[in-house]
Amino acid sequence: MAAGNRTQVTEFILMGISDLAELQIPLFCVFLVIYGLTLAGNLGIVVLTSVDSQLQTPMYFFLKHLAIINLGNSSVIAPKMLVNFLVTKKTISYYACAAQLGGFLVFIVAEIFLLAAMACDRYVAVCSPLLYLVVVCPRICLLLVALIYIYSLTTALTVSSCVFSVSFCSSNVIDHFYCDNVPLLALSCSDTCIPEIAVFTFSGTNLFFSMIIVLTSYFNIILAILRIRSSEGRQKAFSTCASHMLAVTVFYGTLLFMYLQPRTNHSLDTDKMASVFYTLVIPMLNPLIYSLRNKDVKDALKRFLDNPCQSFRLMQI
Repeated sequence: MAAGNRTQVTEFILMGISDLAELQIPLFCVFLVIYGLTLAGNLGIVVLTSVDSQLQTPMYFFLKHLAIINLGNSSVIAPKMLVNFLVTKKTISYYACAAQLGGFLVFIVAEIFLLAAMACDRYVAVCSPLLYLVVVCPRICLLLVALIYIYSLTTALTVSSCVFSVSFCSSNVIDHFYCDNVPLLALSCSDTCIPEIAVFTFSGTNLFFSMIIVLTSYFNIILAILRIRSSEGRQKAFSTCASHMLAVTVFYGTLLFMYLQPRTNHSLDTDKMASVFYTLVIPMLNPLIYSLRNKDVKDALKRFLDNPCQSFRLMQI
């Protein structure tokens, strides 16, 4: 296409999960329930870890920020997705698409490294319990979370700027339910070499280093648990990190399933299903994973429900 004949794209059309008209209302109901449970569960975790004095520990500080990240991640995607189930014109403006991609990247990168930080927290708790409150002090926790947010914001700005530096002048139809970098770059009519390198480098590096941290931490945790002689001691040590191990397995398992598929088996439909899982389903599951097997959280919820006004007064004090 000649340069003079190019028309700059001002909006995109999101194809969604399915283009079958008879599935739009059922899908809307399913994802409305998922998003509602996500909001309720993660807001509940944020409130409980903020107002209950028994949950003012590093582990629950990180859990609160994981809940905030889950809220952000699902809220960047779900509202627009739900609206598109009900309308015939499933458009999103150029700048709204850029903002959605940037927001998604901020929260997904933050979640990757927060899970790694939580693995380090569990490593210190199990392997050096006497030094736990010294090593994982409030100042270190705040610094770590601040660095994670700063890095995730920097990554999001860099990658989204690279993706939207290309020209979109042929098709504006995104075969996805949100603005993701791969389907966006597929629409470009200019050279995508630099954006593709940026996407591959950042995603590969982030996943590699965070997984190294998680695997190293849990390898040492398992060794430490196996060295405990009493079965009661082993069970207690394992119970402190069982919820996090489950959350990490589900999250990284989904990402690895998506990124390590052979190209011959790779399809956008598979990408959509994996994306649904880590953008909407996992944020809904995390509060359940961390609360159903956690006596501290269940006790805190009971205290809060017995006297919510007193809990909020204690928070203000």
